[in-house]
Amino acid sequence: MDSIPTIDISPLAEPNTAAYDATVQCIIQACTGIGFLSITGTGVPRQTVDMVRQATQEIFAIEETRKWEQAITRENYRGYIPMGFFTPNDGSGKADKYEGYKLHHEVAEDAPVRADCVLYGPNLWPDEVPGAKEIILGYWAQLDRVADLLLGALEAGLNLKPDTLRGAFRDPMTNMTLLHYPPQAEDEAGYGIHPHKDTDALTIIAPDPVGGLEVQTRTGGWITPDCPPGGFVVNIGDMLELWSGGRLKSTPHRVVNRSGKERYSFPYFAVPRHNVIVEPMLPALPGFDRPAVHCGHWSAEIWRTNWPDEAADVNTPELGTLHV
Repeated sequence: MDSIPTIDISPLAEPNTAAYDATVQCIIQACTGIGFLSITGTGVPRQTVDMVRQATQEIFAIEETRKWEQAITRENYRGYIPMGFFTPNDGSGKADKYEGYKLHHEVAEDAPVRADCVLYGPNLWPDEVPGAKEIILGYWAQLDRVADLLLGALEAGLNLKPDTLRGAFRDPMTNMTLLHYPPQAEDEAGYGIHPHKDTDALTIIAPDPVGGLEVQTRTGGWITPDCPPGGFVVNIGDMLELWSGGRLKSTPHRVVNRSGKERYSFPYFAVPRHNVIVEPMLPALPGFDRPAVHCGHWSAEIWRTNWPDEAADVNTPELGTLHV
């Protein structure tokens, strides 16, 4: 598959119908083919997406020293990510050209799960944008519902027992990253985000009108999702590829912003509960050989190795790695 299909997922709200079954098959074809799809019929109002985009723009417009006061730390992967902080995991290439703001599944200070995994906790919400928490968490809840529908469709399409996938997302480690990409000059080297595969289970993103997202086809070319207004781009991450024994495809993608305009994005990354072990639920396809992954350990390693002075070791899962 060298194109990204657009699929109306509204029939997923009515299981045990011919329309549901047909929609499931379309989703499976996309996810086993190119690993990306554009979806409509989600029930998420465009006004909600517009409000999140506006809140994102306001967060990045905060005065620079105040953003730095809210920056991520080694102890807390929440808050402001400075421009140029991240580089390709193998140490090659230039730093990515974006600034970010990291948010995780919102957990209260006294939530019991915090005793089980230090990666849980409350987010940092900037005082300068007082409505951001309500707007973003409301949007987040709607995407939780969309992700649940898609995971249910994948269960059906892979002939897994109901709730086999969805049950792993209670007290999840799902997260979002608010992103701001300044425009790149036509002759400027590097990327907004370098080519990579997502390390989560499922990613949902409302595409920015200025464009810039590029997806690698199976033949090695790069294409842009043709997502209708009000739709979302969805892609399979390495965890679902592992769960499916290699059937669902986690596909390399990148961002290059040569639009001449500021680009804002806020991808949602569905990640299971901290104590879930991801391993094939179906016999692995020939040639597919990846180790099982403990979600809590994996998430901690992803965070640790994001720091420029840290390196992956024998205990670091290979999720997200592009082998050349």
